[in-house]
Amino acid sequence: MPHQNTSDAPRIYNLFPLLAGSTENWESHLPRIASMGFNWVFINPFHYPGFSGSLYAVKDYYRLHPLFQGGSQEEASTLLGRFISAAHGHGLRVMMDLVINHTSKDSLLAEAHPEWFAHEPDGSLRSPFAVDPDDVDNVAKRTVWGDLADIDFENTPDREGLVSYWQELVRHYVRLGFDGFRGDAAYKIPGDVWAPIIAVARDSNPDAMFFAETLGCQPKEVLQLKAAGFDYLFNSSKWWDFRADWLMKQYALFRAIAPSIAFPESHDTERLAEENGGDERVSRLRYLFAAAFSSGLMLTMGYEYGFRRKLNVVTTRPEDWETPSFDLSRFIGEVNAMKATTPVLNEEGPQELLSGADDPVAALIRRGERTASVLTLINPDANTESRFSTADAAKILGCSPQQMRELLPGPTNSDWITLPPLAIRLFTAD
Repeated sequence: MPHQNTSDAPRIYNLFPLLAGSTENWESHLPRIASMGFNWVFINPFHYPGFSGSLYAVKDYYRLHPLFQGGSQEEASTLLGRFISAAHGHGLRVMMDLVINHTSKDSLLAEAHPEWFAHEPDGSLRSPFAVDPDDVDNVAKRTVWGDLADIDFENTPDREGLVSYWQELVRHYVRLGFDGFRGDAAYKIPGDVWAPIIAVARDSNPDAMFFAETLGCQPKEVLQLKAAGFDYLFNSSKWWDFRADWLMKQYALFRAIAPSIAFPESHDTERLAEENGGDERVSRLRYLFAAAFSSGLMLTMGYEYGFRRKLNVVTTRPEDWETPSFDLSRFIGEVNAMKATTPVLNEEGPQELLSGADDPVAALIRRGERTASVLTLINPDANTESRFSTADAAKILGCSPQQMRELLPGPTNSDWITLPPLAIRLFTAD
């Protein structure tokens, strides 16, 4: 069963390894990550890649990517164990990417066990693909990854052997000290395959946690994971316009399965600072919104500095580290501290969008199941100031205006809550 303790939900820093460099260089980022109030570090795949060089095209799950090996002659387990120990010393748990839906076409696994893979009619290895969630007929809008080989969980004649292989891989990395696993494309793998893999990890470490990547898929693909034992799912709040009702529907669906994690950008998306022309206000708004919307949140390396160059799972290198456009480190630390000390923001209680599509202020109420509610007010307009009635806010929270408290204090007025352009403010009742 997934963990139910929500007193300290994950605040994840995604340390993108190709930007950071060797495992030794990863360690150098730990003090500042901890100082911003994160409690998890997530590392994208660090394994030896196949011919394309992509982090997500794994050739050998037990060797390190040459860049992460650096100049060291030590074994991968030694280097990774040292990094994990250093992270733990800073109060950070460590999550790795678990890519078991596919491998590189030239992987050791495909060579040793072709019966575990899907094949084309001519016998060649089949490539996995993703379908646009709006393409209900599954015929037009699809992305195919030609460097990858699709593992066939449904039709392999040796499913038991396949699952056993992944169980041993997870055991290995739990023994090294990893605290959690992000299931890449988790929705493409049957829930009854995930369940024994997750169970094995928890046999070795009862506190091991699993996070399902469930973006860009159909609802039925998420629902089939319900019995797998995932602790968290990733949601799509990054793409919300603060108006449409689809996000509330997704939130209600996901919270019936597991709590969710929000993020303002990821290694797969364009940089937010690039999308908005380097507007620091947008980066502040989107991070605080992610913290307010979901139990968990994740920040991608470089977001705090307004980096604008898109991360690439093949070509990014430490030389791509940019001159900061701005520095949100202090702000992020304040938001993380606020989240850590506000119980309702660490549980996935019911949430409702109170505003209409034409209202100048987006208003959401997040109700605690055992704790006080939080009212989130957002002005998404980049040019115009808006305001919200203090009396109305108090009524929503079920208290008097005098009992209202702002989680990150802003300007006060007895009658109105002022929202400058691209502002977000959070209130609760004492």
